[in-house]
Amino acid sequence: MKDKFYAYIQNLQDQICAGLEAVDGTAKFREDLWKRPEGGGGRTRVIENGAVFEKGGVNISAVHGKLPEAMQKMFGVGEADFFACGLSLVLHPKNPMTPTVHANWRYFEMYDEHGKVIEQWFGGGQDLTPYYLFEEDATHFHQTCKTACDKHNPEFYPKYKKQCDAYFWNAHRNEARGIGGLFFDYCKANESMSMEDWFNFVSEVGNSFLEAYVPIVEKRKNIAYTPENRNWQEIRRGRYVEFNLVHDKGTLFGLRTNGRIESILMSLPPHVQWVYDHHAEAGSEEEKLVNVLENPREWI
Repeated sequence: MKDKFYAYIQNLQDQICAGLEAVDGTAKFREDLWKRPEGGGGRTRVIENGAVFEKGGVNISAVHGKLPEAMQKMFGVGEADFFACGLSLVLHPKNPMTPTVHANWRYFEMYDEHGKVIEQWFGGGQDLTPYYLFEEDATHFHQTCKTACDKHNPEFYPKYKKQCDAYFWNAHRNEARGIGGLFFDYCKANESMSMEDWFNFVSEVGNSFLEAYVPIVEKRKNIAYTPENRNWQEIRRGRYVEFNLVHDKGTLFGLRTNGRIESILMSLPPHVQWVYDHHAEAGSEEEKLVNVLENPREWI
């Protein structure tokens, strides 16, 4: 399974990067191959200063070795070997009317002293972070997520949409990071789903990413915007940074397993503001977004 999934995310990385380069029309992804001293490595691809994307990354990695002590405590186990691979992406467009997007799909195995698999699971999801709320964009993104889920289980979309709203919640701000999507983790074999079934589901969601995001970018990338719109975007990006550094499991996992720091922190936008005690103007488009972030909605 680990070989099958790693081959899948290698191909998916190629497909997504090609699709995003076509949308941008100017910038190309820069590729870095890297190795982790404890075992494994990855292929980082970053796009910067494009016509559409100010900064973004589409990264894959496959790491293995002894489970670090911090992760032993998290999983409630003693010494063990592990393997983890995944694709993680974040895209920060220049235009404040075009939303930031994040997605990842990952697979994990843990072994006993004889090399036997004792734990294995999938995780992942995709979510949208707009700076200005276009309700039809939110509906399109969620509908694409739901369509992918419904091919495998009609209960998946409402379950994983709810989990996404709960996970991407900036508790210290009492607001969501964005308008959500899907989030699933620890997807293990059970009576109704084999690991092969989980692979088929996760790859279905991964394959839906470009369909979920690219039409939104095409619709918004050329909308005129003001310096005030840009200021708002940078203030909201600050909340994005706060979530990634304080709450995000993937960031924390990378930092605790001696991951490649440049790849881990590629999710951070290049231009951000923290304005003291900032509040959106009453009745404004900015306040409209904040109201939705404070009270997550059903989009389907």
